[in-house]
Amino acid sequence: MSSPNNAAGEATFNREALENMLTRRFFVAPSFEIYGGTAGLFDFGPPGTALLANFVDQWRKHFVLEEDMLEVDSTILTPYEILKTSGHVDRFCDWMCKDTVTGDIFRADHLVENVLSARLEADTKARTAGTENGAPAKKDDKKPAAAPAKKTKQKVELAATKLDDAGFLRPETAQGQFVNFAKLLDYNNNRMPFASASIGKSFRNEISPRNGLLRVREFLMAEIEHYVDPADKSHPGYESHKNVVLNLLPATTQLSGSTAITHMKMGDAVEQGIIDNQTLGYFLARVHLFLTKIGIRPDLLRFRQHMSNEMAHYACDCWDAELKSSYGWVECVGCADRSAYDLTRHSERTGRKLVVRQPLPEPRIVEKWTVVVNKKAFGPAFKKAAKPLETQIVDLPESDVLAIKAALEKDGKAPIVCTADGNSYDLTPAVVTVEKITVKEHVREYVPNVIEPSFGIGRILHSLFEHSFYTRPEDVNRGVLRLLVPLSNNAAFAPLIAELRKELRKRGLPARVDDSAGSIGKRYARNDELGTPFAITVDFQSVEDRSVTLRERDSTAQVRASLDEVLKAVEALANEEMSWEEVTKKYPSVKVAEDK
Repeated sequence: MSSPNNAAGEATFNREALENMLTRRFFVAPSFEIYGGTAGLFDFGPPGTALLANFVDQWRKHFVLEEDMLEVDSTILTPYEILKTSGHVDRFCDWMCKDTVTGDIFRADHLVENVLSARLEADTKARTAGTENGAPAKKDDKKPAAAPAKKTKQKVELAATKLDDAGFLRPETAQGQFVNFAKLLDYNNNRMPFASASIGKSFRNEISPRNGLLRVREFLMAEIEHYVDPADKSHPGYESHKNVVLNLLPATTQLSGSTAITHMKMGDAVEQGIIDNQTLGYFLARVHLFLTKIGIRPDLLRFRQHMSNEMAHYACDCWDAELKSSYGWVECVGCADRSAYDLTRHSERTGRKLVVRQPLPEPRIVEKWTVVVNKKAFGPAFKKAAKPLETQIVDLPESDVLAIKAALEKDGKAPIVCTADGNSYDLTPAVVTVEKITVKEHVREYVPNVIEPSFGIGRILHSLFEHSFYTRPEDVNRGVLRLLVPLSNNAAFAPLIAELRKELRKRGLPARVDDSAGSIGKRYARNDELGTPFAITVDFQSVEDRSVTLRERDSTAQVRASLDEVLKAVEALANEEMSWEEVTKKYPSVKVAEDK
């Protein structure tokens, strides 16, 4: 299948050739392949694992280290109650439909979208106005009609005796960060704003896994939760990043029936209200810089804003970083303003305040609704539960207090679940009253909003493979790792090779020796497929004068210099302190026949 991914001067992109190469070189392969494989599960081989490790390393440096984020590693097993509270149980489910003839299973919304896309494809006139790269012209901003199929929760249940005690494989790393918010805030010396981050495996009960790493049941994800004052969503890095140009597809454009990209400075988009706030805009820019830094092509990257009918229940604004591949535009990073939803829900369920307390420069007088306890009646009514229940009631947010007031006026009682024992109790006018009181506040208390960039690493890697892969018309497929290539297994080369490996590792540069059988040309071709950008070749001349050749993958050009000079050049290339063009000008070039 062809794709617009290939650049000028390169042969047509071939997905089958790429997939064959990835399997042949063991970047990635179906799990349990000798048993026939398991849908939606994949294993990474040595080069794939190395690439994955490099990705995570670059992600940590770009986000966690540069922004002083607090990294946490929470359990992948999540109690049912957490997922119920966060809304995953009730809201994150999809309609499933089954082909009664073939037995194929599809997600209903994906099936509808595919059918509509196929029909639009046939009508070229309908697709030429306001479209880009053959994408569907419009998604209707209405809830789809319920399909005649059953729902499936996107969770995997583990062994348990009853649902309330069940453990589930987590669908995201976010909840492990939210439930630890109070500890993270304390660790950060109560300073706001700040961010936590987590990298780990997550799981989805994918209805119909397909398209390789794009739709899987187990995947690595990296998530950032940036906690910010809801009254001040500015960001200290906004000014330095506001001129980053983004490829935007706003919701208003989609609703007009177009998929035309708007190229706009991030700051302009924020100031015009297209992007909701500075912090969300800042992270869109940071995501753009990271993706292009690791090799994603800027012309195949866009940020698409969610429309109202697809916005997650917790989000007030959301943009997806979508990458173009031979499968079309694929969501790879979600950037959402989750508002205060998660922290508020967990606080309501547990009775534990997940808030920020900010000292006020001057005290302020405010009126607020509060529950007043009749202590003489309260104790005898609730006995052992009285003390924890009273503590819980005193700390209720005003919205819950007003709900109790409404229930008392309507029904004469207001049920409340005691977080200490899990039992439900009825509050009545005999034990509590709801009153508006005037208080002097010395501290402002608020639940922070959360800006969340969430990365699907497998999807990004698949796109990176496609964006990096091309073929030379006269040669085999070429593709990324770093290694040393000796010409032969002659024992005289061993000391120099050992020295090279030691020096490269000392500089933090990953390297591997290819001492396999075959000509130098075949070894170059093999490592081109592995994506190795540079090869250092040791030959018999090296033994005499300690000179080696340095070859660049894409141009196949080679230079020769002393071992020390080549090591310095490789380090400078890896750190982007020197370009290959500069290397070829500094050191003499050599021509080496690459026999097949």
